[in-house]
Amino acid sequence: MTQMIFSDETPKGWIPPGIAAPFICIFLFAISMTPGDLGLEHLGLIDAQGSPLGPLGFCLLLASFISVGLAVFGWVRWVEKRSLASVGLRGEHRLKKFLIGLAVGIAMMGAIVTSIALSGGYRVADLAPAFASPAALGWIALLLAGFTVQASIEEFVFRGWLFSTIMRRWNITAAFILSSAAFTFLHFSPRTSLLMLAMTFIFAIFACAWVRRSNSIWGVMGWHTGWNWFGGTGFDVPITGLE
Repeated sequence: MTQMIFSDETPKGWIPPGIAAPFICIFLFAISMTPGDLGLEHLGLIDAQGSPLGPLGFCLLLASFISVGLAVFGWVRWVEKRSLASVGLRGEHRLKKFLIGLAVGIAMMGAIVTSIALSGGYRVADLAPAFASPAALGWIALLLAGFTVQASIEEFVFRGWLFSTIMRRWNITAAFILSSAAFTFLHFSPRTSLLMLAMTFIFAIFACAWVRRSNSIWGVMGWHTGWNWFGGTGFDVPITGLE
């Protein structure tokens, strides 16, 4: 049974079949990110696997994510012809919802790494070394802004547009599975372990559950930002798709 999320407005354009939407998503990612990635690799700012080399490489990699966001925005407005509210950018107290999500993401990452450390799986080599370097603190702040852009665009694409499109054409179960599968596929590399792929899929399912519960993507955008930023800069642990 077809279901709605975020908005029950009637689109004036073409909504792709549910099974086709993930492939369209992958195509939009490919045509948007490939030129930028090739340019960054030529400049020596990303490696052959697409991971950025240093904070500058990560910040410039954001141009590729912005291209994806603009491509999906264009698809929503000119192909499907529906509002941004219908892809989750809706509701009141948007900044508050984002900040609450940010705090929850930071708290969850902190609790998980602390639990791993207490069980002997994580060793603290140095405590808050960045506080000895104003430059390092500056990069950490810049990376927070960068992760805000990166994570927010991913949520806009996968849990905003793709999730709602599949649900409109199919049902909520298909929306959970297919949008999470597309998210997992686009985080795949030959070096990715089966466990990492499984956890990426579960990560996506959790994010879908969040937007289903909150009926917007503002909170999950903040959570995804806090999770990535605190994991990478606070504990130096690998972030899904990024080393």
